[in-house]
Amino acid sequence: MTTASPTGPRTTIPTAAARAIELSKVYGDGDTRVVALDRVSVGFGQSQFTAIMGPSGSGKSTLMHCVAGLDSFSSGSVRVGDVELGSLTDRQLTRLRRDKIGFIFQAFNLLPTLTALENITLPMGIAGRKPDKQWLDCVIQMVGLSGRLSHRPTQLSGGQQQRVAVARALASKPDIVFGDEPTGNLDSRAGAEVLGFLRDSVRTLGQAVVMVTHDPVAASYADRVVFLADGRIVDEMYEPTADGVLDRMKAFDTSFRTS
Repeated sequence: MTTASPTGPRTTIPTAAARAIELSKVYGDGDTRVVALDRVSVGFGQSQFTAIMGPSGSGKSTLMHCVAGLDSFSSGSVRVGDVELGSLTDRQLTRLRRDKIGFIFQAFNLLPTLTALENITLPMGIAGRKPDKQWLDCVIQMVGLSGRLSHRPTQLSGGQQQRVAVARALASKPDIVFGDEPTGNLDSRAGAEVLGFLRDSVRTLGQAVVMVTHDPVAASYADRVVFLADGRIVDEMYEPTADGVLDRMKAFDTSFRTS
């Protein structure tokens, strides 16, 4: 499928917080060989909110996991800032994920015995670093948790728990934050709040955010949507709307079913 021209007005292309170049990921050999990523080249800009979309099996989660250093890749190159991931030892990769990358997962991943504040600051505590109080206060205020910091996860709603996860991802000042279906377990109102916080973190804190999602409404909060199919980037859209994203996904579905 020929890659279409990006839709929507372009803004100035930001410096890449992370970049994949000719990235491939292959599972198995012979008859069991599956190409999850097929020479993908893409950058994720500083101060930019990017959504990754595609049908099931398109490679969107694999792309995020490889760029975030959570999974190995078969060939190509991944850089976070000016660091090449393929050149790092396991220990160096662990340190880079801890210091440069934030993660927000669908399942929240909070420790039930810790308060909201303790969950937010836990990764820094494990790393032996003290949080920047001014930055931490800014993040907590932005996600609206000032009155809930002493509460444990069981005392918080699903939306509030995901806010804690967002604050935890931002508190260490990572270069880039990755979200894997971060609103998948939330109702529409709570999901909209979390997406608003992520968008605000880009606008207010200058954060780079990359989110995998299947939801056109969630994607509409992003500055840019990258579309994958069969392990390849097939299109991208700037200043997306929910209707525009849905129409594009329908067009891809029709194209691949008739090809």
